[in-house]
Amino acid sequence: MRADRSFDVGVWLAPQHTTVDRLRDAWRAADAEGVDSLWLWDHFFPLTGDPDGTHFEAWTLLAAMAADTRTATIGPLVTNYEFRNPDLLADMARTVDHLCGGRLVLGLGAGWVERDCAEYGYRFRPAPERVAGLEDAVRRVRARLDVLNPPPRGDLPLLIGGDGRRILLRLVAQHADRWNTMAWKFVESSRHLDAWCARVGREPGTLRRSAFITEPDQLDLLDDLLRAGADEVVVQLRDPFDMAPVRTLLARSRRATA
Repeated sequence: MRADRSFDVGVWLAPQHTTVDRLRDAWRAADAEGVDSLWLWDHFFPLTGDPDGTHFEAWTLLAAMAADTRTATIGPLVTNYEFRNPDLLADMARTVDHLCGGRLVLGLGAGWVERDCAEYGYRFRPAPERVAGLEDAVRRVRARLDVLNPPPRGDLPLLIGGDGRRILLRLVAQHADRWNTMAWKFVESSRHLDAWCARVGREPGTLRRSAFITEPDQLDLLDDLLRAGADEVVVQLRDPFDMAPVRTLLARSRRATA
């Protein structure tokens, strides 16, 4: 693929070392900038800096984000399927989808932070077990979404995040509408995902792909990401939520569209 093609731009706001008011200002500002998507992570403690610093829960924040924003899709990047009963999670997602007028993307993953599980009473299973359980969770979420009344307002696409070659990328090829992984693993992982699509009989082009960057210098990876098939690039921002790298990406994408 060409490196000069258009792509979507997302913003991933870290709900740590900040306040709810500052988060709300940040996602309103990003929505006003014209970003295509807005995301939050699903953890219970900060991932960087003071491990006991301020932190907020994802799905309650998503409900506020749904009401505060107007155009960007919103979602968790990604939610740990073990934190909430999958049927309940489907109902929560459907409700937030109504709050935002059909703009929710349901991001699912297998989790990786042991402290989240230990302090909140969840068993931290070995990685292969966690990933294997994701398939059942996906099936339960989809089955519950099919019977909820009323149904979701929008398409409510399912995104799976991660890059495990043996199990997770197979689940992506079989079950997901979208896929996301970190930028520095995207190129190689995308090739492995193509291979899994071939094995399960799926057209690779039907799977929307995104990569996330956590530091501004990773913008240097942009051309490689686009050539490898990235449809969207997501920038993780921490307080003070500097929009400069987001504006850089938006300008590049708009030039390609013009």
